[in-house]
Amino acid sequence: MIGAILGDMIGSPYEFDRGNKTKDFPLFSAGSEFTDDSVMTIAVAEALMDTLGRTDEEIRAALVESMQKWGKRYPDAGYGGMFYHWLHSRHPSPYGSYGNGSAMRVSAAGWLADSCEETRHLARLTADVTHNHPEGIKGAEAVATAIFLARTGSRKEEIRSIITREFGYDLSRTCDEIRPAYHHMESCQKTVPEAITAFLEGNDFEDVIRTAVSLGGDCDTLTCIAGSMAEAFYGVPDALAEEGRKRLPGDMLAVLSRLQAMVRA
Repeated sequence: MIGAILGDMIGSPYEFDRGNKTKDFPLFSAGSEFTDDSVMTIAVAEALMDTLGRTDEEIRAALVESMQKWGKRYPDAGYGGMFYHWLHSRHPSPYGSYGNGSAMRVSAAGWLADSCEETRHLARLTADVTHNHPEGIKGAEAVATAIFLARTGSRKEEIRSIITREFGYDLSRTCDEIRPAYHHMESCQKTVPEAITAFLEGNDFEDVIRTAVSLGGDCDTLTCIAGSMAEAFYGVPDALAEEGRKRLPGDMLAVLSRLQAMVRA
């Protein structure tokens, strides 16, 4: 999960097309900080860990409670308008979103599940408390599936084939073909395939991150998604992981450490 958080931090200074579409940039700067992507990644992870083996209703309730708790704890992390309203609703309900928020927060599902089927089921639950549009659910399921496949030893071509077959995303384009015309878009349809492509093209964790940032667009979220998959495939260099941890508060570090302990057990 640190891979997703690092992607968020490293991409955050270049969000809203503020980068110059190059892989040559400083990985960390004064503006490299966590955003709503990391906060909700932590919230979802906590809820899933607390409810492993429980009913769907219990998992959904825990997701809502955890997301609202963490969202109110970090109210200025950059939430979208509809999601911000949901965070503060007394009776929160899904609102048909197909935004990329469902895909950026899902990484824990790919680490905690024991099969592709369970991965997709957990991912669907994490999405549909808010992003219950079919594209919002599909984005979450695709990312979590790629994480599960990567961490369980699948080769990249296997991952590409399965994601294309199961979810219908066009993964035939190269990043060089995507980059020139790509701009800030917040839908799963226009973020998840690009993030997966950056992961598939990258040569190691850092190269995936740099490739994702170089595409431009909604950089923190796109790179968060790409980083979540890259961690599962490559692992994260210790120096980068430590730099990311230094930029997280203690409560978020505690959830991250708990997930890492569960995955290693």
